[in-house]
Amino acid sequence: MHTLVIYDITEDKIRNRIAEVCKDYGLRRIQWSAFLGKLSVNLREELHLKLVKTLKDNDGDIQLYPICSKDMNLKKEIINV
Repeated sequence: MHTLVIYDITEDKIRNRIAEVCKDYGLRRIQWSAFLGKLSVNLREELHLKLVKTLKDNDGDIQLYPICSKDMNLKKEIINV
């Protein structure tokens, strides 16, 4: 199952650590504060715990969304470069 991670964190140091954790789990950056990739249920739970530990008591909002393959097939992208 795919996992979407989005976050809003003002402190640069913590925000960069969160991005590195997402990369460590094989997620790819799709926006500045959004990562997407395939994770098992166990890895998604492990990622959640790691993100909680990384954020600690700092201000921030991190959200993880499981997305099934059926819904991923409905995804549309508009990219102008």
